Amino acid sequence: MTQQQLEKYLWGAATYLRGHIDAGDYKQYIFPLLFFKRISDVWDEEFEEAIKDGGGDLDYAGFAENHRFQVPEACHWNDVRQVTQNVGQALQAAMREIEKANPEQLYGIFGDATWTNKDRLSDETLINLIEHFSQHKLDLAHVPQDELGNAYEYLIKQFADDSGHTAAEFYTNRTVVRLMTLIADPQPGETVYDPTCGSGGLLLNCALQLKTAGKEYRTLKLYGQEINLITSSIARMNMFLHGIEDFSVVRGNTLSNPGFLKDDELRTFNIILANPPYSIKSWDMKAWANDPYGRNMWGTPPQGCADYAFQQHIHKSLDSKNGRCVVLWPHGVLFRDVEQDMRRKMIENDVVDCVIGLGANLFYNSPMESCLLICSTNKPKARKGKILFINAVNELRTEKSISYLDEGHIQKIYNAYKGFADIGGFCKVATQNDVLKKNCNLNITLYTSNEHIEQDNVNLSELLNEWNTRSSELRKSINQLIVELK
Repeated sequence: MTQQQLEKYLWGAATYLRGHIDAGDYKQYIFPLLFFKRISDVWDEEFEEAIKDGGGDLDYAGFAENHRFQVPEACHWNDVRQVTQNVGQALQAAMREIEKANPEQLYGIFGDATWTNKDRLSDETLINLIEHFSQHKLDLAHVPQDELGNAYEYLIKQFADDSGHTAAEFYTNRTVVRLMTLIADPQPGETVYDPTCGSGGLLLNCALQLKTAGKEYRTLKLYGQEINLITSSIARMNMFLHGIEDFSVVRGNTLSNPGFLKDDELRTFNIILANPPYSIKSWDMKAWANDPYGRNMWGTPPQGCADYAFQQHIHKSLDSKNGRCVVLWPHGVLFRDVEQDMRRKMIENDVVDCVIGLGANLFYNSPMESCLLICSTNKPKARKGKILFINAVNELRTEKSISYLDEGHIQKIYNAYKGFADIGGFCKVATQNDVLKKNCNLNITLYTSNEHIEQDNVNLSELLNEWNTRSSELRKSINQLIVELK
């Protein structure tokens, strides 16, 4: 199959679920089935190779050392395919046995989908799904890791498009991911961490960036934590299907129960990339005030907004010698009054390296503008005591309700970050004192603006007429919307 045919084939499985379950739940069923089929087909491929190597010895071909993953007897895809009654029960049993047979690698990886609920998925529906996946072999000879990995990422994107706002919890705009990874500049042997890893796109892209550059990507160590069970499973499958093995993705609440500790303290990492959930209200503010890991070094965020709890967790988890982080946030973290004291301490510690203002609709299914907050525990000498502001709100391409960064946008922003110099209307190097004098406000437009309006040429009457015209158009649109809603 071509890449396009492979993607069409995999996405075609979703058509059997339409009308039976919500679009937001497709991923709970399609991804585990895909992974189950891949494991079974690769096991068969390894078995055939072992038969050749062992001179036709079937017992030798079944030895564990000849297989990447163990598939217990009667738990192969083809075994489940023979079942015509209580298919969900057979699927669930096979998946659980495979998890038990590979406890270190696959424990819990198939998630907790309700395969046995016939009100949602009848035997007929599951048989159709299984037969759809059975049309093609998904072993390495027919579908190499890169191709399947790309198709898996395509599925993640399609599920995000199909499921609406709920997609934000497991999907980060991949063009923004590329920019973040370029800036972080991971190197072979380093450790990379994402405290809210979703489907693992930020972590995975670090390895793929090294691989594309011809560098040793297999020594990169990837760590992630994700609160949602099925999403954490998707992240683990994502790694395996891309051929990445040196990783650890754990499930849990990063703020209340951080998953990576060393000697009862937070483990530290060279690089942290994150797109945390923004402005969450259901978090334990009281516990944070007495955090046992010392993450409240800048203060306690308000109950209604945990953004700076995540930012402090990230900073506390950075390696003190060469730690660097790139975090995707809404613009509010840059200037909200309630967080001013925490921002002041962050700025006074000279950890803020750069603030990049990005445009609207880059958060998945959200119109708000986003920004990248880039920090370092040991800034280069030329950047110490300074903060670079880049106003890139117009560097994007919008399709329908979603925006993207084209490669030209990415390179322009990245080169400005590396250049660390003033560019009129685009970026500005400010001193630490400049920012402190502005009440620790990191709002990018205070330092650089891409609006070029000569005050002498402004015609007040023209501006007033334009404002009136746009107000009239807005009123018409609202009235039309009200009529349509009625």
